[in-house]
Amino acid sequence: MNILRNVLALIGLLAIVAAVWAALKIQPYYSAFQGFDEKAMVTYQDMATKLIESGNAAEATVWKQKVNEDLSIEDVEDVMKSVASELNIRDVGQLPLSKQVELMTGKKQRFLKIYMYCNPLTAIEMVDYSDAFSAYLPCRLSLVEDKKGKLWIYALNMDMMIHGGTTLPDGLKQEAERVRTVIKTIMDRAASGEF
Repeated sequence: MNILRNVLALIGLLAIVAAVWAALKIQPYYSAFQGFDEKAMVTYQDMATKLIESGNAAEATVWKQKVNEDLSIEDVEDVMKSVASELNIRDVGQLPLSKQVELMTGKKQRFLKIYMYCNPLTAIEMVDYSDAFSAYLPCRLSLVEDKKGKLWIYALNMDMMIHGGTTLPDGLKQEAERVRTVIKTIMDRAASGEF
């Protein structure tokens, strides 16, 4: 009976030590999150869930939308241009990567093109807030033909930029959320063919 009591006491002691150790390790992170944007925890939880599911950090940090199968590349591009114009965001460039690789290698490639959009006034406000935001500029959408021939639209998940740290100043946060909505709208409408 004494041996069983001693084993249980040892297990209890180890459990207490483990709990104290875990609390000491987690406390600095928990304290830091208290000063972050109210949506920071949800943003990081979503990213962690996607990372665990896919095992791919890039998958965890992007939005993707499957394009309706009855739409052509030209249909998607036409809707993207129309919606960008309607929502007052500038098309600041395109990178036809698959065409470039075809020219370089002489081999047919699956379609891959990057479309860049920007609101210059918002961009400069973001960089005035933090120079690091320049790495997120301009907003990019990618039209990708997957290995099965299906088209997908990808974009960087902007939630981490908006909600991942301390709360952005009110005006800047509102404008960043507006740009987020514009990019999501372009994606959704281009994928469905909705002018």
